[in-house]
Amino acid sequence: MNGNRRIPWLKLIFDVVLLAAGALISAVGVIVFQVPFNIAPGGVSGLAIIISHLAGGLPIGLLVLIGNIPIQLVAYRILGGWRSIIATLFAVILYSVLIDILTPVLAGHALSDDVFLNALYAGVVGGVGGGLVYRAGGTLGGTSTLGRILQVKYGTPLSSSTLYTDSGVVLLAGLVFGWEGALYAIVALFVGGAVSDYILEGPSVIRTATIITDYPDTVAQAIIQQMGRGVTSWQGTGMFTHKDRGVLFVTVGRQQVGALRRVVREADVHAFLVIGQGHAAYGQGFREISGDELVG
Repeated sequence: MNGNRRIPWLKLIFDVVLLAAGALISAVGVIVFQVPFNIAPGGVSGLAIIISHLAGGLPIGLLVLIGNIPIQLVAYRILGGWRSIIATLFAVILYSVLIDILTPVLAGHALSDDVFLNALYAGVVGGVGGGLVYRAGGTLGGTSTLGRILQVKYGTPLSSSTLYTDSGVVLLAGLVFGWEGALYAIVALFVGGAVSDYILEGPSVIRTATIITDYPDTVAQAIIQQMGRGVTSWQGTGMFTHKDRGVLFVTVGRQQVGALRRVVREADVHAFLVIGQGHAAYGQGFREISGDELVG
């Protein structure tokens, strides 16, 4: 029994380390690769870089924190209270503080004068940092949280809402820094997304889960209520035990895998959970099926 109690604490410590490491790496990426070359690849961080430039050097970390306050307040109300945003809050606050603390130390230490290289590595470093935060069940706030809010409130696919918001920031960066700057921002945005995917669990953006449990109704209701995801169920028979068991199928976003494991474990500690990778999901909560995508 004592051993079982240690597991959640070890998991908590591991997640905190991942969140802290991800926030630190992302902060270094902003300071070293993005700010010196006015690269603003979407999100609240990109918007903060733009505002800081226009306002004569306001602290970027402070702007990131201020920009996230209304988003996280809305997330608290819509996504289910503190439990749903606590990891993100920790990551955002630490990320914001680290940017402003490390700026005097790292500013002026650019590794290269080549803007393209800096855009490329801004994406790589930002993707590594963001991927670590995702693995711990959080995000760096901004468009990731906003996309989840729009998904829950209006049914907007997560990929679409993030694309819209990030595109708006990149467009603004083009108006402020010039269109060449916007192109570099797109490079950083694309590379960051790809690297983050690989750090998390591979290149795909969705995960499919098959759950075998003796308590299918309990597990399904926990997933529906806590994660807002639909669940499909059917009866199966274990060919080794010849015992009937419930089989559940659910599709989630890549950043929700950790939350799904937690929900299933709390509902049925003996459940059998298999996570698979998917390249695309079509239907409610994901992408719409269009005629062009059905061709071929």
